[in-house]
Amino acid sequence: MAALTTGFGRARQGGAGDPREYKAETAAGGDKLGGGGGGGDRGCSFLRKVSVPGSGGGGGGGARLRSIAGTRPSVQNGQLLVSAGLPALDQLLGGGLAVGTLLLIEEDKYNIYSSLIFKYFLAEGIVCGHTLLVASAKEDPGDILQELPEPLHDDNYKKVLDEGRSHKSQEEPEISMKIAWRYQNLPQMEAGPGTSSRFGHYYDVSKRMSQEVIQSAKWHKFFLPEEITSYANVESCALNHGYTKLLHFIQRVISEQGFDGSNPQKKQKNILRIGIQSLGSPLWGDDICCADTPEHMHSLTRFLYVLRGLLRMSLSACIITVPSHLIQNKAVTSRIRNLSDTVVGLESFIGSEKEANSLYKDYHGLIHIHQIPRLNSLICDVSDTKDLAFKLQRKVFTIERLHLPPDLSDTVSRSSKRDLVESAKQLSPGCGMMAGGKEHLDF
Repeated sequence: MAALTTGFGRARQGGAGDPREYKAETAAGGDKLGGGGGGGDRGCSFLRKVSVPGSGGGGGGGARLRSIAGTRPSVQNGQLLVSAGLPALDQLLGGGLAVGTLLLIEEDKYNIYSSLIFKYFLAEGIVCGHTLLVASAKEDPGDILQELPEPLHDDNYKKVLDEGRSHKSQEEPEISMKIAWRYQNLPQMEAGPGTSSRFGHYYDVSKRMSQEVIQSAKWHKFFLPEEITSYANVESCALNHGYTKLLHFIQRVISEQGFDGSNPQKKQKNILRIGIQSLGSPLWGDDICCADTPEHMHSLTRFLYVLRGLLRMSLSACIITVPSHLIQNKAVTSRIRNLSDTVVGLESFIGSEKEANSLYKDYHGLIHIHQIPRLNSLICDVSDTKDLAFKLQRKVFTIERLHLPPDLSDTVSRSSKRDLVESAKQLSPGCGMMAGGKEHLDF
């Protein structure tokens, strides 16, 4: 306050007739007040301290958050976010996957598209320079890394989308049809690759990531067959052998590699991305997929409970795929969802009646957002749409709003009028009918 008063007095003595001129000069940033060396005699000597992102100085908590590569703070609750590898999925989850949380992916029937999202998550970690921890009981983690997709630049991604649209227009005849005006200005699910709101990268699933990039990445692997053969087969009363070894391995990596948030880190901060594939399957020694009343019913839920405690105290984010369609007891599925932060389910059209349905010919399956975490707030950021579908093109995997084509048949309303009346009678006797009960209400 003394420096401010002294500077203001010097400005008045130097001939500044209006104090508003002095305030304008102070807000200008030092061009007239102490800037250039010659103006320090007649101006103020104090300047506003501006923290430089990435510097080691104490510039506040925001600078420390931005210093970690591949992260950004949430605009809703200030939580530190990382990208899941799909910009469209990040948008559905409220901007990204929060650090210290668990993302549960309920696998599709043939585990085709869930494994692709799993690889997107790992590929995003390598591109951002994060440390990976890959755990699996089916595939060797080294083989999983060899199948990661190649990152796409923004210009290349735009070309790929244009190629997909042109290929679709060549296959189908062009039909000139106008849609209702209320649907013309609906926003797209995925933001454009050139917008500043996009978070994450795009990937080409037809190409593999280069060996130089994979070898330069830092990662840890947990392959269950190798871990079981190196230890005695002793199970605890709470968890089976595979889950116990995996928890010990994750805890050791978090503590030894400097990802523990409770202890100060001397080296540069980084994010640990944990990926666990097909957890709960019989390959992990669990029997929840084999019987309606399994012997180890609470083994997986206890594992998730301990894992969330490790994630909350560390700079890490975890993705787990679970074959929920194989779990016999639906109460176990409900407990698994409650113990997860974010739950996303995939429903594939392969082998179902929807595959032959012409209404779903442009899509390969549906995506369901079952749960979004409430972090630092009482409510969560819920998407404005519930009908979501995905499709796998030749190079990219996209998530879009589900738009069903209109039924242009001339006889559909005439032939089904009697069926509509009968169905309205079964639903509720007073809804959708006139007083007589023989004709439906015409709007």
